[in-house]
Amino acid sequence: MANQTGNMHDAQTRLSQVASHMNATGRAGILEKRPDDIVVTAALRTPITKGGKGGFKDLAGADLLHGAFKALIQRSGIDPGLVEDIAVGNVLAPGGGATEFRAAALAAGFPDSVAVRALNRQCSSGLQACVDIANAISSGMIDIGIGAGVESMSSQYGPGAVTEFSELLENHPAAANCKVSMGVLSEQMAKDRNVSRQDQDRFAVASYQKAGAAQKQGLFDEEIAPLKVKWTDPKTDEEKEITVSVDDGVREVTMQSIGKIKPAFGKDGSIHAGNASQISDGAAAVLLMKRSTAQRLGQKILGKYVTASIVGVPPLLMGIGPWKAIPIALQKAGISKDDVDIYEINEAFASQCLWCANELAIPVEKINPKGGAIAFGHPLGCTGARQVSTLLYELRRTNKKIGVSSMCVGTGMGMAAVWVSE
Repeated sequence: MANQTGNMHDAQTRLSQVASHMNATGRAGILEKRPDDIVVTAALRTPITKGGKGGFKDLAGADLLHGAFKALIQRSGIDPGLVEDIAVGNVLAPGGGATEFRAAALAAGFPDSVAVRALNRQCSSGLQACVDIANAISSGMIDIGIGAGVESMSSQYGPGAVTEFSELLENHPAAANCKVSMGVLSEQMAKDRNVSRQDQDRFAVASYQKAGAAQKQGLFDEEIAPLKVKWTDPKTDEEKEITVSVDDGVREVTMQSIGKIKPAFGKDGSIHAGNASQISDGAAAVLLMKRSTAQRLGQKILGKYVTASIVGVPPLLMGIGPWKAIPIALQKAGISKDDVDIYEINEAFASQCLWCANELAIPVEKINPKGGAIAFGHPLGCTGARQVSTLLYELRRTNKKIGVSSMCVGTGMGMAAVWVSE
């Protein structure tokens, strides 16, 4: 009888612990570790280089992706045959890049049993790829997958990347707004929302300064996988083999120097090359699986994915996307904005990023502590996946826990995701 009483007591204790585990909310709730957590066991990116003149100007997008894939296999030690699906975010490649991305995976060492697909949700494509893989794991469709992103803006950026609208779309006001240049609509938004050039320039200079300091201190080194590539010297036309190991868009910028740059979208405009994201090349990849799988395979856990949000906004106000997406992601995670230690918000334009941060009342010191796309570039399909490694490594380095990645999305959308560092 004593044994039965003891066993009942143990069972009740376990049930109480499970109930407590299930009922934990807020910051404490998402910091708990559960066997079915979707975890990140490796996350990395290539350096990001200047479009048309940087270290990757002569490299095909699929070759960039191949480099990221090979580095991910090497760094994680994962058996490539255990990976079941790879999702790759991309914006500009013809046919979405589906054929060459599958080829890049095979060339990198993944067997033909590993499926690959390309997806395009504009500037959030890399994040969408990671979220799609996380959801596939959570649903039981796959056990292990990779979310990735890549863009060669050197080779594919320009008017040819946008399809001509039909007469039907051109004649529909809201639909026609989807093709308005993001620079033009961001300029109008800055005027309508009273974001001054001085404030934009100050935000941009801070991004450059943070990125410059981080680069000098080697704070990007953990997330970057250097690549050896063939590069043609524009001065001599000589082809050389070089190793690209740093973001080459980072430079010293002051309020005085940035103030001399002419507006890009009108004489009285406020947006220019110095306070908008750089045209760039780069790739990133994130390895995801359940915690129980990672433990069984002996994979080191860098962090975990919690939840994400995707929202629509008016096409002419695409820059406000993070303002709408971030609160929804926080609500889904059951936390407040104050629970978040670091926000990685893509700096498509200083105007929109600054406006979103101000409207959400996010302390400036929590936003992009190592700089952002203004300072080192925004390879469109890559950025969302790139932010994962930037965020998780910085959270770990600073002994912080909760992070949010977010971006505005062309044609009027916003996306955000919540991550936890371990």
